[in-house]
Parts: sequence; C-alpha cells; structure tokens
Amino acid sequence: MLQQLAWLLLTLLSGAATVLAYAPYRLFFLMPLCMAVLLWLVQRWPQRAFSTAWLWGLTAYCGQFYWIYISLHDIAGMPAPLAGGMTLLLPAYLALYPALACHLSVRMHSQPLVRWLLFPAAWTLSEWLRSWMLTGFPWGAAGYSQITESPLAGYAPLGGIHLVTFAVALSAALLMLLWQLPRRGQLAAALLLVAVWVGGNQFKQQQWTQNSGAPLRVALLQGNIPQSLKWDPATFEFTLATYYRMLVQAPPAQLLLLPETALPVFLEDMPSGYLTMINAAAGLKNSALVTGLPRRTPDGRGYLNAVVALNQPGQPYYAKNHLVPFGEFIPLPTLTSWIYQFMNMPLSGFTPGGDRQPPLAIAGQRIAFNVCYEDGFGEELIGPAADATMLANVSNLAWFGKSNAMSQHLQLSQARALETGRPMLRSTNTGMTAVIDHHGEVVAVAAPDTRQTLAASVQGRSGLTPYMYYGNRPVLLGCGTLLLLGIGLGLWQRRQQRQALES
Repeated sequence: MLQQLAWLLLTLLSGAATVLAYAPYRLFFLMPLCMAVLLWLVQRWPQRAFSTAWLWGLTAYCGQFYWIYISLHDIAGMPAPLAGGMTLLLPAYLALYPALACHLSVRMHSQPLVRWLLFPAAWTLSEWLRSWMLTGFPWGAAGYSQITESPLAGYAPLGGIHLVTFAVALSAALLMLLWQLPRRGQLAAALLLVAVWVGGNQFKQQQWTQNSGAPLRVALLQGNIPQSLKWDPATFEFTLATYYRMLVQAPPAQLLLLPETALPVFLEDMPSGYLTMINAAAGLKNSALVTGLPRRTPDGRGYLNAVVALNQPGQPYYAKNHLVPFGEFIPLPTLTSWIYQFMNMPLSGFTPGGDRQPPLAIAGQRIAFNVCYEDGFGEELIGPAADATMLANVSNLAWFGKSNAMSQHLQLSQARALETGRPMLRSTNTGMTAVIDHHGEVVAVAAPDTRQTLAASVQGRSGLTPYMYYGNRPVLLGCGTLLLLGIGLGLWQRRQQRQALES
C-alpha cells in the first residue's frame, strides 16, 4: 500500500513540476529532470507504463492549461460543472501521447540501454502526432520549455521545435542511464549528455540569416478591452474611441499595428466616418495602419478572421487559416453543436483563409502575419516566412484572463522567431504585446493587462535557416527509423528467447 502511494505521489509531483519549466517561470532544467523521474517510474513498474505516463501527462497538462476553464466559465458563461469537465477533457486526451510513447519504449526492448535510447524517438513522434491530429494542439510540447534560456534552444533553427523536444527527451534518457549503467557506460552517457547541451549552445551562437533593408519603426497597440465588453453593442463606440485615441497619441511609426479583432465590426460594415478618422490619424504620421477585424469572404457567403492594411491601396489582408475548434469553427456539428447553448461564443463559424498567403509589403519590409495560436504550428509558417523579412502575430488572449496563457503564447512566438531567423512583432489585446528579435529574445514588451502602445525599431532579416529548407522531415525520418529498428530488435530478441526456451 505504501509503495503504491509513493508511486502515485511521485507521478503527480513530477508531472506537476513540469509547469515550472515553461513561461512565465522558465526553469528549463526541470523538464528533463521530471521526464527522467517518469522514466524511472516506468522502469520500476513496467506493467503500469501506460497508466503512469498518462497520469503524469494529465497532471502536467492540467497545470499548464487550467486557463481553458477561465475561457469557458468566466468569459463564455458555461456552467461550472460542464466547464470543469470540458477543461479536464483536453488534458485527458493530450496525456494519451506520452502514455503511448512510454508504453512503446517499454514494449520495444527489455535492455535498458536500447529501451531508453529509443525513448526520445517515441516521445518526439508522439508530440508531432498530437500537433496535427484532430487539427492539432502543439502547446505544451517539451521543446517549448527550452525557449530561449536553455542551450537546447540552439537546435530550433536546425530542426524546429521537434528537434528541441528530441534533445530534451534524450537528456532525460541519458540521466536515466547514468543511474542504470555500469561505470564505463555511465561515462559514455555523461559525455553524450554534455555533448548534447554544449552542441546546442554552439548552434545558439550561429547567425543563420542576415539583415534586410532599413529598420522598421513600429507602434504596437494593446487596447486592454475586456472580453466581456468586446462584442457588447453597448460598448461598441467606447472600443472605437479607445483605439482612435491610441492612434492619435501613438509615437511616429512606419507601422501602426492593432490586435486580433481589435475593431469589433465587419470591415464592410465599418462606419465610413470612423474609417476616414483613423486613416487620417495614421496619415499624419505617414504610417501604414494594420488591424485585426472580421471581414466577409469575397463571395459574401462566409467571414474571415482577418488582418487588414486599412490605408494601403486595395486594402490587402491576411486571413487566419488554422482555425480553433469550438472557438472559430464547429467540429462535427451534428455531435457538438449542443455545447453552444451553454456558452456565449460570437463568430464561431469562420472560414479558413487558405494556404501560402503572401506577406504584406509595408515600408520596404515584407511582413508575414499569423493570427493568435497559428504561431504554434511552426511548419505552417515556413512558406510565408521564406518570402518575408519579419513575422507578426495579432492575438486576443482576453479569453483567458490574467493567466499563464499570455506568457506561454509569447514563448511560442519566440520559438517561431528562432526557427525562421526572423523578428516577430506581437500586438495583443491584453498581453503579451512584444518585439522579439531573430534570436528569439524579447527585446521589448508591454506590461500585461494595461492599455499601452509599445514603440520599437525592428530590423528585417532574409535568408533561410536549415529548418526552413527541410522542415520536420529529417527529425521525423530519423525518429521513425529509430523506432523501426527498435521494433525489429524487440522482435528478434523475443524470437531468440522463444528458441532458447524450446531448446
């Protein structure tokens, strides 16, 4: 009984501690340590490998994504019991992936050396799988815990976030082998562990891209409009007046950037007088005015979550392509549409904008936009980034209150800047509005939950990182090959054991 209680407590504690590895805490060294504890638990009780890793993952993801409850209950008005159950459902699903990775690792081979050297491949493939399965949810991948403070962040421009994840999982496996192997094996494991971390630090110093054009002066507006008021007709004029005042008071800039759906009105329905006023305010500063707002599709049958350059010829725009299930579209409507009777979710039927939309040309720079959690999908940004000199994300995280969601999202943007060697501009409603350089470092940030304009000068970059050339393919191919070898070795080992027993 005591042994089972110790197993349960250690599983829960090591899973919960992973939260501290991510933003805003950024204690990156905890992630490989917590994963090593998980491996020790799995090694100690291999018959419980799946359940142990699932419970570990459930604890970790509940700790990271508690803010889903805020969006469902506090903002959307869903009853607390239903909101609690829906919040728990996502971590319960996500935990299946580490459970699968640990189960496969234990089943593939009985020798600890083989088993734990195959574990990083199994873990990395499982995280890649959840990044696209059922439209994908990549938040909380192990690699994000290393952005940007850790030496392992240096692997992001080489192979993307999944290579960083592989390095974290390999570090955990080597820590496990340090405890299990004889002295000579321990020395080899220690040397490999040092090589992984020193190598990452060396790659971190590499310049993969070069300056392009003159620096761009930007002003990023953070309106801090509460989500409860954002779509309320009674506060519509207040929201428009707030952004007009911020535009008038903004410092001189070549780009004035407003957050996702900053103006809560369809572009086609915007009062003409207001459009004239804000364009005039931007014109006095010789600024391009770009804002997030909904607009109708060209055929008029749907609507887009768009970023529009209001005062540029033809009003060019980017429209969000990777939509959020339940938030921006209804998955399997015949089965799930009943949920909406319990919550207030405006504009839940957006149309995807389409792949490979071109960057917007502004003041000598080419800016590839993405909206809200689109910057969690690194490979989807490679194409637009290759044609751009900088990236920009507009978001509205007021849905999640004063939670860790803002800091976690900032960390995702840092990863995209690292992978592409491009600076990233972030204009958000409540936070974290920031400027990130091509190394993934935050060089300017507005205080969250304040009304503020963040001014900065940003240098564009050109050129391609290795990740932009090859995407996830090398990492996936390498991990897949390792897993196939592991399965082959495991089958050969079982055959040898059967033959020994028969003889």
